[in-house]
Amino acid sequence: GAGAALRPCSTRVALEGINKPVIDRIIRVDHAGEYGANRIYAGQMAVLGRSSVGPVIQQMWNQEKDHLKKFNELMVAYRVRPTVLLPFWNVAGFVLGAGSALLGKKGAMACTVAVEESISEHYNNQIRTLIEEDPEKYKELLQVIKQFRDEEQEHHDIGLEHDAEATPAYSVLKTAIQLGCKAAIFLSERI
Repeated sequence: GAGAALRPCSTRVALEGINKPVIDRIIRVDHAGEYGANRIYAGQMAVLGRSSVGPVIQQMWNQEKDHLKKFNELMVAYRVRPTVLLPFWNVAGFVLGAGSALLGKKGAMACTVAVEESISEHYNNQIRTLIEEDPEKYKELLQVIKQFRDEEQEHHDIGLEHDAEATPAYSVLKTAIQLGCKAAIFLSERI
C-alpha cells in the first residue's frame, strides 16, 4: 500500500518465502554476539582505555558498535526477538573484557584473538548455510555477514600483532574463552 513506501529500505524485507527458523536463529545469535563483543570491549576500555593500547581497542569497539546497530535493524526488519540471555551477556562480556585487560595489553589481545577467531568461524558457518539455502534470496544478509566476518578477522589479526600469543598460559586462556564462545553461541541461537 501507500504506507509501505514510507518505510526505510533497511526494514523492507520480503518475509515471504524465507526459512524463518534459520533466519531467526542467525540474526538472534549474531545480535547476541555483537552485543557481547561490545560489552567485552567496554570492559577492556574500562581497564586499558588510558593506556597505549586504548586507541586500538577503541577502534575495534567502534566497528563492533556499527555491527550491533546493523543487527538491531535486522532484528526489526526480520521480526526476530532477542535472546533472553542478553542481561547475562551484558555482565559476562564486561567481566571477560575487564578480566582479560587486568592481565595487561597482551591479555586483552589474547581475549580478542580467541573471541574473534570463534566469531569468524561462526560467520563462515552461517555464510555456508545461507548459500545452501538460497544465495540470491539472502543476498543482503550474506553481504552483511561477509563484511562483519572480514572485520572480525581484522580484529583477530590486530590482536596477534599486539603480542596476544605472548600472554602467559595463552593456549589455556584461548581455549577457555573459545569454549565459552561456543556455549554462548549454542545457547543464544536457541533461547
